[in-house]
Amino acid sequence: MKKLQYNSPVILSFFFLSLAALLLGRATNGWTTTALFSVYRAPLSPLALFRFVGHVLGHADFSHFLGNMLLLLVVGPPLEEKYGSRALLLAIFFTALISGVLQFMLFPHTALLGASGIVFMLIMLSSLAGMRGGAIPLTLLLVGVLYLGQEVYSILFVKDNVANLMHIVGGVCGTAFGFLAGRNHRT
Repeated sequence: MKKLQYNSPVILSFFFLSLAALLLGRATNGWTTTALFSVYRAPLSPLALFRFVGHVLGHADFSHFLGNMLLLLVVGPPLEEKYGSRALLLAIFFTALISGVLQFMLFPHTALLGASGIVFMLIMLSSLAGMRGGAIPLTLLLVGVLYLGQEVYSILFVKDNVANLMHIVGGVCGTAFGFLAGRNHRT
């Protein structure tokens, strides 16, 4: 019998923490999702500071969770292998923090939750994975144009509860991290 391997500790831990947050939210009729795993304008407190990062673990429902986690589980493990667990954890942390703080400051009347900013960070980071010699990969340009075009279109013409600006923030974080990691790798 084959043994299971916890092959991508950061990505798998993120998945299981998000699943636990979803189940806890269902068990508390959404209370923990709002109190712990959504970021919104509230008085600054230790709990509000936790939400600046913890919002990426919360999801509105199982469909929202699946949409994010399927992409996370496909794109994340190869990136964790390439960049290392510590670097990927830092990229996730800073992407969550930046999007949480921006949501808090710019959108006082709405809450943000979900891992889509993290997923888009990973997507943009993966488009940079083959960068060599400082040349800009064509995949980055194609993914960037298609991705940004879709998000801008959604911001302008689609009225839903999707935080498209935070998707863009995630994509920018992934691109920045990819260029920084590529620069550090060459030296």
